[in-house]
Amino acid sequence: MFSPAKENILKKIREALSQPTPQPFPASEGSDSVYQPISQELEVEFAEQFGKLQGRFVYCINQQELAFQLGSLVRKMNWQKVYCVEDELLQRTGANLGEWHVTTGLADCDVAITGCECLVARTGSIVMSAAQLSGRSTSVYAPVHICIASMKQLLPDVKDALQLMKDKYGTQLPSLITFATGPSRTADIEKTLVVGVHGPREVYVFLVES
Repeated sequence: MFSPAKENILKKIREALSQPTPQPFPASEGSDSVYQPISQELEVEFAEQFGKLQGRFVYCINQQELAFQLGSLVRKMNWQKVYCVEDELLQRTGANLGEWHVTTGLADCDVAITGCECLVARTGSIVMSAAQLSGRSTSVYAPVHICIASMKQLLPDVKDALQLMKDKYGTQLPSLITFATGPSRTADIEKTLVVGVHGPREVYVFLVES
């Protein structure tokens, strides 16, 4: 048995829950964006926003340039283990990584290559999900993450990315959807910014026009 005072409080709570609360600012609800329209090409907007967050952006005119730029980067950085389980992605890009390419040993690889669901120009974000062949961990465990995307995957805003996921997966949304915006960073300790603590310390995006 509850005390009279406690019963009185519970009664008031039940009564309050049974009555709908009027919306305080009904005129504020709507579908209009709070942002100004993007005034430049989406790829330029993405490159600017991504670069502000220490992301490294590489624009490729076609698949041949992508293969050349990717191979040149691997050799320049002297990466010995390039992890990628998306064979179709590498075949489509024409990138031949040869002896550097590995499909096991994610924990000790030098760099990991993945695709993405889409890119968000407004925020410079890479959208990934657990439904991709690379899964949840590939873009997080490697010290360097390379994402390969095409122009058709570049969207203006976060709302467009969410709508894409809804249209693509319907009611069977992936168990994880990640908006990765630049390298991992934290300033928890004495407000000192440290990069690469909870994820990759470097992130590259190779955007292919065709």
